[in-house]
Amino acid sequence: MRTIRLVVRYDGGAFAGWQRQPGFPTVQQSLEEAIARICGQTVVVHGSGRTDSGVHALRQVAHFRAETRLQDHRWVRALNAHLPTGAAVMEARTVEDEFHARFSAIGKRYAYVFSDEAVEDPLTRRHVWWAPYRLDLARMREAARHLVGRHDWRSFQTTGSSAKTSVRTVRALHLWRRGHRVALVVQADGFLYNMVRAFAGTLAEVGRGALEPGAVLAMREARDRRAGGPTAPAHALYLVRALYPRVESPSRTPASTREITARDRTAEVERIPFD
Repeated sequence: MRTIRLVVRYDGGAFAGWQRQPGFPTVQQSLEEAIARICGQTVVVHGSGRTDSGVHALRQVAHFRAETRLQDHRWVRALNAHLPTGAAVMEARTVEDEFHARFSAIGKRYAYVFSDEAVEDPLTRRHVWWAPYRLDLARMREAARHLVGRHDWRSFQTTGSSAKTSVRTVRALHLWRRGHRVALVVQADGFLYNMVRAFAGTLAEVGRGALEPGAVLAMREARDRRAGGPTAPAHALYLVRALYPRVESPSRTPASTREITARDRTAEVERIPFD
């Protein structure tokens, strides 16, 4: 029995989310069906997180256990031959049995992409959120200072969530512009349901001048979803990567606390449609 770790990329518009649902195409179900065709076994594929319908992934990490002699590099080609359009396995490798895509993760990084072009581009409408007004990046960055740190984030959590606690540590949050595209990238040890989309919707309100940057602090301290800003749509949200511990020397910064660097932007976020 082997534990095989996958890195999966997908267009969320092609699926009804990650988690299997009867009668709907999902990423988890597509992977499980592809594996069954390859090795004739029924397996459960575990992901680092459950993305909603419309949410994309650059490096979703998943794993499954199976009796197989198929070499790691052959799994990539074999799985992609059976996956539907919209999803692809980028990497596959055998890992220790203790590895779990969800429970071994120590953090995640998400990106949200806005467009403030004068006219909505029909070719990117499934991948960026069009704002019919100019977004003021300086105001958004000022407000974003209140969205970092260890806090109770109930004001940015979908009402009725089953999470045991709404306290999370947001390690880093960055905003930058390229032309008419604005990217929000946020890294945390964990996220509440729709938390990043609530951040995005709130910052968009600040960017267009409907909210003052300081109002975001009051929202956070209210610990009440009714006090928070709007939830941005799912189709412009990307799971950039899940973060896992590494064997590192004591002098190196743990992966969970490392800043989002310029290299990260080039290597990861620029795969998002900026042009």
